[in-house]
Amino acid sequence: MVDAAGSEKGPLDEGALSDLGAPVTTETILNTFPHPILLLDEADGVIYANPGAEQFFATGATQLCRGRLSDLLPFGSPALGLVHEARQKRAVMSEYGLDIGTPRLGQRLVDITASSVVERPDCILFTLRENSIASKMDRQLTHRGAARSVTGMAAMLAHEVKNPLSGIRGAAQLLEQNADTDDRVLTRLICDETDRIVGIVERMEMFSDKPMDPQPVNIHRVLERVRHVAQSGFARHINFQENYDPSIPAVLGNFDQLVQVFLNLVKNAAEAAPALAGEITISTAFRHGLRMAVPGSQERMRLPIEICVHDNGSGVAEDIRPYLFDAFVTTKSQGSGLGLALVAKLVDDHGGIVECADVAKGTLFRVMLPMDES
Repeated sequence: MVDAAGSEKGPLDEGALSDLGAPVTTETILNTFPHPILLLDEADGVIYANPGAEQFFATGATQLCRGRLSDLLPFGSPALGLVHEARQKRAVMSEYGLDIGTPRLGQRLVDITASSVVERPDCILFTLRENSIASKMDRQLTHRGAARSVTGMAAMLAHEVKNPLSGIRGAAQLLEQNADTDDRVLTRLICDETDRIVGIVERMEMFSDKPMDPQPVNIHRVLERVRHVAQSGFARHINFQENYDPSIPAVLGNFDQLVQVFLNLVKNAAEAAPALAGEITISTAFRHGLRMAVPGSQERMRLPIEICVHDNGSGVAEDIRPYLFDAFVTTKSQGSGLGLALVAKLVDDHGGIVECADVAKGTLFRVMLPMDES
């Protein structure tokens, strides 16, 4: 294939990246990078493919560099538009959960990043990451199903359990009036245990599908309220670090429900952090160009607002990580296992996603929400 200058293209040889103003060692770095990477010229012709791309497309670098990006993707793939947008805006653009499968490759769900090369804005670094955010969306659907099952259970318990419990407690109180000292111990036990069961049912009632009247919400006001409540109670021993982007726009949602989401996440973080030198970092950021495919449709969901809660505890065991957001899953001796299930439901109600991200130390929960576009 011949580029715009009339020269024959081939695999990126030694020093080729230097023509773009990058150090020669960049090729070595790209060759060892595990994800598929393509370098595209101004006409979307492939001028470099790393070993990851060779393996992904099951084609050698020489053959890849004789073609164009459109030859590797299904007809009309949104990835082609993403590359054009990155070139026009001279920015980094990302899209998640795209199926770029072909009859030869089969179904391939990937995350794609298209980055304009600084020294040559018409050239694009095209990076693929297979089954990362896409798999998170699948897990999010699982979390949604788990939360919905708890919703149905909560409605059943509220109707079928709370009313009989109130009758039992009332009867125990009547008996207590004429009981001797030994029997009063038993009637008090009945009342206490009844109150405990009612408390469990009331916690589950938080899962009920009450209609939400969404309003523009300043996420930093939400986080400020959460930090104040935490430091006044369960997180007195914790050192809070805040790393906020003051320019992010409002979220469309419910203030109280968002407080509940991040209060649960901060409470988990405080319990995981060490008793001495415990630290929680709360950060916000605006992720420009972040889009995600909605399963079963052509719609693209924009989730540019990112909120992270990161503690310096011992982290989450690998065997429990896939089930963190399921109801009744907990590692705490006194835990109910409903906190993160409620987080998953409320975040889903706001049209966002929540994940437990991989970090070197501690635990990091990341929430991505849509912004208010009114």
